[in-house]
Amino acid sequence: MNKIEIAKRYVLFIISLFFAALGVAFTKHGELGVSPISSVANVMSYKFSNLSLGTWLIIWNCFLIVGQILILRKKFQLIQLLQIPLSFLFGWFTDLGMWIVSFIPVNTYPIRIVMVIAGIVILGFGIALAVIANVIMNSGEAFVKAVSDTFNKEFGNVKIAFDVLCVIISLILSLIFFDFTIVGTREGTIISALLTGLVVKGFSSKLKEPLNAVLTSPAQPKQQ
Repeated sequence: MNKIEIAKRYVLFIISLFFAALGVAFTKHGELGVSPISSVANVMSYKFSNLSLGTWLIIWNCFLIVGQILILRKKFQLIQLLQIPLSFLFGWFTDLGMWIVSFIPVNTYPIRIVMVIAGIVILGFGIALAVIANVIMNSGEAFVKAVSDTFNKEFGNVKIAFDVLCVIISLILSLIFFDFTIVGTREGTIISALLTGLVVKGFSSKLKEPLNAVLTSPAQPKQQ
């Protein structure tokens, strides 16, 4: 890839981060749980509310980056340190998204479900853009890949196990912090786990060809 194409792909990736973060904000605003990978940060944001959800997502993502380094050791590529500033950007975008959706009333259960579904669609759209950009993985996917490569396990199976583990950790934290009450992990988390992959697949199939055409198109020559 030439420098122009790389620049285009990183711009697309940053755009993908915004939509993914906005999807998290929509789902969070429905108060029926968030996606499995965000569930730990979500519970922490309930317990330690002096820090925003976006801030806890930054902390969680950085924890996963450290995990990658410990697992991969010398095989860890320095380019993957770009995950750190991108994790901060995702956290800031999440807080911006939370402000945007704060004006939407969620007074009834059907509206909350609509918020969850809308969040899943927006999140799936963002993830699809990140996949098409194909420059760097987010910390969660990169952590799964590190485990998959190191222990020679199928990526998809490790991803499922990782999502389940995130939910289990969030449930344990909730039971500890809130007197054996489940907080922050509800039916929205399950719906997200079941539907997000399908949404990503749908958007990817529709957008991959046209976006790749834009990303790989050569720069127009300057007019004399």
